[in-house]
Amino acid sequence: MSVAARRLACVDTTLQDPLVGQLLDGRYRVDARIAVGGMATVYRAVDTRLDRVLALKVMHPALATDASFVERFIREAKSVARLAHPNVVAVFDQGAQGQYVYLAMEYVAGCTLRDVLRDRGALQPRAALDILEPVLAALGAAHRAGFVHRDMKPENVLIGDDGRVKVADFGLVRAVGTVTNTTGSVLGTVSYLAPEQIEDGTADTRTDVYACGVVLYEMLTGSKPHGGETPAQVLYQHLNEPVPAPSAAVPGLPAGLDDLVASATARNPEARPFDAVALLAETRAARSGLTDAQLDAVPPQATAETHDAAEDRTSVIPRLLPAGQGVSHHTSRLEVPPPAAPQDRRRRGPRRSVVAVVVAVLLALGIGTGVWYINSGQFTQVPLLLGQTEKDARQRLSKAGLELKGVERAYSDTVDRGKVISSDPESGDRIRGNDAVKLVVSRGPEIVKVPDLRDLSIADARRELKKAGLVPGMITKEFSEETVRGDVIRTDPAAGTERHPDSAVALHVSKGAPVDVPDVSGLSVEDATAALADEGLKAKVLPDRVNSPEVAGDIARQSPGEGAEAAEGDTIELTVSDGPRMIDVPDVTGKDVDEATSELKDAGFEVKVDRPFLSFSDTIASQSVDGGEQAPEGSTITIKTKGL
Repeated sequence: MSVAARRLACVDTTLQDPLVGQLLDGRYRVDARIAVGGMATVYRAVDTRLDRVLALKVMHPALATDASFVERFIREAKSVARLAHPNVVAVFDQGAQGQYVYLAMEYVAGCTLRDVLRDRGALQPRAALDILEPVLAALGAAHRAGFVHRDMKPENVLIGDDGRVKVADFGLVRAVGTVTNTTGSVLGTVSYLAPEQIEDGTADTRTDVYACGVVLYEMLTGSKPHGGETPAQVLYQHLNEPVPAPSAAVPGLPAGLDDLVASATARNPEARPFDAVALLAETRAARSGLTDAQLDAVPPQATAETHDAAEDRTSVIPRLLPAGQGVSHHTSRLEVPPPAAPQDRRRRGPRRSVVAVVVAVLLALGIGTGVWYINSGQFTQVPLLLGQTEKDARQRLSKAGLELKGVERAYSDTVDRGKVISSDPESGDRIRGNDAVKLVVSRGPEIVKVPDLRDLSIADARRELKKAGLVPGMITKEFSEETVRGDVIRTDPAAGTERHPDSAVALHVSKGAPVDVPDVSGLSVEDATAALADEGLKAKVLPDRVNSPEVAGDIARQSPGEGAEAAEGDTIELTVSDGPRMIDVPDVTGKDVDEATSELKDAGFEVKVDRPFLSFSDTIASQSVDGGEQAPEGSTITIKTKGL
């Protein structure tokens, strides 16, 4: 079914929807249902106060009674409202009416990436990267602002009719650093969950990176990397099998794309790019290594992948727990038989199989396994890590033959940002030689103040923000009489405001004093250029000429026009006149004045009526340009009535 057909089908179902046609919260007129998800329904609506089309995301009434779901829904509004990014679907408002809890969001006319994949299958590498890069830009803004999306998938990538790509549905977003571990379940979409989400319910910026890697694989091949008859089988593969190289499914894909997918979907989160900004850098590097022929290679079109749409819905999924932990065995543990193929057994890694064989032999010999396992391996001490930079701590662990279990980041008023606060096990503890150590690294003080950046250049302002533990945000340019062009006028939030480290700070930068654009229409190109230069403006003459009343070679029009404000050094576009258009003059002799005037004006002329002295006739005796001849469009034709 085509995208258009699916839209029509979607609209048809709204006939039975009780919200369609209603005025929600006295403001939003619900016009049509767009989509139904696992937790909410999205409608096209009109804000009757501002008279604009928007999208309403309304939580399913059954979930509105659950305080945790409502809190998550409201958190989405607050989180996305802080992300002023062109590739993030904006949230305008949040509210509730009776059983309906809703978000009012930007309406994007177009389709989802899922629609595109269903209709087209695998995409050309250029198209896949053109979609991935703005997605990563949006997620990068979220990650640097301290948020994780947690449910990246093609359904949440919107592609507008104008080609814009936007990320939607931050409904599962949580702040980086907040507790994300769940006891017996995880929220998400089966096909895009990272191994650590499945295994222990944790989620950080790298879980979004993993999901983006899966989405890239799907765009390049037209199918998901892991399949199965049940969600449990898909989850098992995420835990135990690497995402295959896209070139295995689509021969001829460049190795650089295989490497990019492998980097993003590494099962060990430590091996992935730290966040979407880092993955975006890798993506652009991979693109730069591809030729135009590789980017535009048309993938072979296979039969479109079919699957249950429920598989792509956000849902509560029981996660893997060791037996005896969490909730009852049948809901908290996924019983999935491991694949029987020899190559699949090999993927599970040598250590587990070696231990299993040794244990089996010892049991067969009647030897207890406990003593053997406890005394196997060499013991060592955790090296001194406190106060070291994260890089130095990693190197010390490596020299000691120890692995890094993970890095947690925490605030500290006493330990400098980027240095180790503590480790588990602690420095000096006795530890098995093949064990791992977890680091806790300082994020600096929990609260930092925004520095005063007024009158600094953009480069200096960025350096000061990074020195303070903050992140440079969006740059907005505006006119200023007091601040030198290119320097910072103010910040948002303002200087002295307290913020968490890594918060984004927007910069308002001066364009200098405003300049009134002069009217140069009717001047020669040389004179117009000089007049603009006198005001500190530049002239750009467009190649195409237009017919106009102005003399050929003079300026017909300009952009921006007279009276507009521009910054010193801005460019004004000039269009040169090709002279007036010559058009045929109708013959109006013998007609009355009104009819003749109307006919000449309709043809594009101005009209002047000449009545001889003591003439009372309305009949036209002559005209200044004879009928059938040509005259410049807009010129004046004089018509003369009959005399006595």
